[in-house]
Amino acid sequence: MVVPWKVIGVLGLVLAGFGSAWQVQDWRYGRQLAEQARLQAESLNQLAQAAAAAQQAEQDKRLALEQRLAASEQTHFEKLTNAEKDQALLRDRLATSDLRLSVLIDATDVAKGCDVSATTGAGGVDHAAVRARLDPAHAQRIIAIADTGDRGLIALQACQDYVRTLSDGSAPLLRSEHP
Repeated sequence: MVVPWKVIGVLGLVLAGFGSAWQVQDWRYGRQLAEQARLQAESLNQLAQAAAAAQQAEQDKRLALEQRLAASEQTHFEKLTNAEKDQALLRDRLATSDLRLSVLIDATDVAKGCDVSATTGAGGVDHAAVRARLDPAHAQRIIAIADTGDRGLIALQACQDYVRTLSDGSAPLLRSEHP
């Protein structure tokens, strides 16, 4: 069978048309894939920038919290040091008899048989109150108890300040650190 050249030419043109169509289709899909890849890269870049900004904000919060806690710790340390100095001075004054502790006595309670005079000396504060001086050893124990109480109150205040500082919006930061 003899194939006329016109048929071969038409078949060649049809095949060339199909090839061109495939190539155009391939270019179109290539452009679409490139566009999708570009959009995905932009989205990933935006997400990375948002994550970096969020991380920086969390670091800034943490730094601010650490600074507030350091200031609170410094204040607590100063209060504790001042209380210790005051207690040491008070103990020294009691030991040297520069200061004497006394208590008020109920003047109507005659059953005790206390014969301390009701008159006040030149340095007295209470006017016409019956007072009894405490033994220096007992006074030292009272001062030690007061010192322990002062330390406890200062420690309690420091703990309360610490909890207040943490609850001022920093709790999510701390929860995220401990899974």
